[in-house]
Amino acid sequence: MIKNENSDREAKVLAQHICMSVFKARRVIDQIRGRSYEETLMILELMPYRASYPILKLVYSAAANASNNMGLNEADLFISKAEVNRGAIVKKLRPRARGRSYLIKKTTCHIKIFLKEKSKS
Repeated sequence: MIKNENSDREAKVLAQHICMSVFKARRVIDQIRGRSYEETLMILELMPYRASYPILKLVYSAAANASNNMGLNEADLFISKAEVNRGAIVKKLRPRARGRSYLIKKTTCHIKIFLKEKSKS
C-alpha cells in the first residue's frame, strides 16, 4: 500500500496561558471539531461567546502555517483535532474589610488546534 505523503502531515498551533476558563473554551471548541476550515470561520465569527475570538485567531494562524510552511491548500483543510487543557492558576489578593484579604483565582487554559488536508480518494 502506497502512503500519500500529504495525508499524515498536519499543521498545529498552540496558545498557552489564555485568561479564560477551560469550560468556556471547550464549549466553543466542541462546536468546531471535525469541521472544514471555511465552515469553522463562519461559525466562530457568528458565535456570541468571548472565547470565540482567541480561537478564531488560532485557526487563522494554523491555516497560515499549513499554507506557508507545508504548502497545503486552505480550501481542503479541516480541523482534525482540537483540545483545551487547564493552565496555571494566577492567584491575587484583594483587600477586604478589617484588614483581611480575599483570594482571587484567575484560571488560564492552553488551546491546541490541528489542521489536516482532506484526502482526495
